[in-house]
Amino acid sequence: MSGKLYLCATPIGNLEDITLRVLRTLKNVDLIAAEDTRNSIKLLNHFDIKVPMTSYHEFNKIDKAYQLIEKLQEGQNIAYITDAGTPGISDPGEELVKLCYEAGIQVISLPGASACVTALTVSGLATRRFAFEAFLPRDKKKRGIILEELKTETRTIIIYEAPHHLLHTLEELYQTLGNRRVSVCRELTKKYEEVLRSTIADVISFYKNEQPRGEYVIVIEGKSPMDIEKENREGWMNMNLREHMNLYESDGFTKKEAMKMVAKDRGISKRDVYQQLLD
Repeated sequence: MSGKLYLCATPIGNLEDITLRVLRTLKNVDLIAAEDTRNSIKLLNHFDIKVPMTSYHEFNKIDKAYQLIEKLQEGQNIAYITDAGTPGISDPGEELVKLCYEAGIQVISLPGASACVTALTVSGLATRRFAFEAFLPRDKKKRGIILEELKTETRTIIIYEAPHHLLHTLEELYQTLGNRRVSVCRELTKKYEEVLRSTIADVISFYKNEQPRGEYVIVIEGKSPMDIEKENREGWMNMNLREHMNLYESDGFTKKEAMKMVAKDRGISKRDVYQQLLD
């Protein structure tokens, strides 16, 4: 029978955040695949885990995945751990899981620490609905596209960022999203954990005088639906009524349907729309 792939969540800082189930699994598997073996060996040594380890990271994620799958098909059980947190979120584990399912390998996720959820719960912002973007692309064009998409995002937004890029990213967020409420979390669960709750503009001012240190999670307030409606209405009012009708008719709506939507957008009756079109 084939072995199983275990996705083992590891602490994002405080070693006490590892679960008993993860410890038991790491001690009992045949092999541990780690995103960074130099980093993970410290964790394994701390808990006296002597299982063999191999590297699985962004630059070998396809070729090495097939090697791991061969071992799984031979009956070995393998645990996958990342530098910190839950595997498969913003790391090469996503590719490994997909290829395992294609090969008929069972995948089991062992829950635990996650920086994005930890930051969200301590942010003081809405938690029911959120959009996780991880690290924004470094490519300028791709980055610009995502930032534009986030302009109208009504859910709470979560972004990861390194200290040397933090200020630039905050300035881009301010230029694109405006001065939203924000929670900037640093070194979560560690000795120097810090959560700065303010506005994007105030946080920019703070980090112009304070050098960023450690890993950051930025939690940003989503756009208010009322603000979106207001902006849409302002845009519609800059159109004449015929242009507004054409906007809906070009999307395939009938004239009657378009009149109904235009009336709703402008806060007037369908009769008024009909009369203005006649005029």
